[in-house]
Amino acid sequence: MKKKFLSFLSVLLITVLCGQTINAQTNTEETDLIQSIFGMEKKAIVAEFIGVENGDLFWALYDDYETKRKELGKERMTALMNYVENYNNLDDAKYDEIIASMISLQKRTDKLIDQYYKKIKKTSGSKVAAQFFQLEGYIVTQIRAAIFDGIPMIGEFGN
Repeated sequence: MKKKFLSFLSVLLITVLCGQTINAQTNTEETDLIQSIFGMEKKAIVAEFIGVENGDLFWALYDDYETKRKELGKERMTALMNYVENYNNLDDAKYDEIIASMISLQKRTDKLIDQYYKKIKKTSGSKVAAQFFQLEGYIVTQIRAAIFDGIPMIGEFGN
């Protein structure tokens, strides 16, 4: 499961990071498509890892969580595009703006996972909630690492 997911995640992130020069409307459409494909693949992985039945209340909560996570994902793409588009013109104000945005997104993502851990615990039990928390933590960590690996570090290109 881990190898399959990492391969899919790598392809997804390369696609996203290579398509940064596309106009805003096309980028939104691509982001929606990528999130849709990622969401289906991710749901299959979650189902395999957690193993709850289709009728379990977990799935309604999971779908609600995914809707909110995708909104944060769109904001993250906007922040990353802002960084990439402004890389050659970064000044102190822009550094602060970009970092503040990324910190906010990271905190909001972690808070969302925490909120849904608690909701899932109430409806599906501690084990399922812990599995959700662990898997989401792993996925978020992999995505964050891939993003940092795929974008230039500040100052890397003489800035």
